[in-house]
Amino acid sequence: MTDGISRFVYATYIRTTPEQLWAALTQPEFTKQYWFGVTLETDWKAGSPWKMVLPDGLVTDEGEVAECDPPRRLALRWRHLWRPELAAEGEAFCVIELEPVEGAVKLTINHSIPHPGAKLIEAVGGGWPRILSNLKSLLETGQVVLKSKPAG
Repeated sequence: MTDGISRFVYATYIRTTPEQLWAALTQPEFTKQYWFGVTLETDWKAGSPWKMVLPDGLVTDEGEVAECDPPRRLALRWRHLWRPELAAEGEAFCVIELEPVEGAVKLTINHSIPHPGAKLIEAVGGGWPRILSNLKSLLETGQVVLKSKPAG
């Protein structure tokens, strides 16, 4: 991290099509199934606002759709709102890339923030693997692996 940026990068391979994975990432009725009831509310157009909404209506994160190129790439300006110590670190950037590979799709998440040692990156480093494990399992088997989100 000599560039002063904290990053979390995660890749997984999911036996599905880019179109099915894109739909799973962007349709609220689908995200609720693997993201512990969370929905992402937006129209998925570059420049549009987005927000992450818990089942009780609490908005935990928000930002702007920086880029939307279905079914290949989604980039989000990301502001955490819920935990004050994470919100204080400022705006993060999350890039989601889909790449067809041998009958599957490589899904890569690159979540970064220009803040060395960022607690936000530590938090997303615990959340993204749980969310993406559920997404992979749901698309491949019809069932999620984990029923509850981590504490905090």
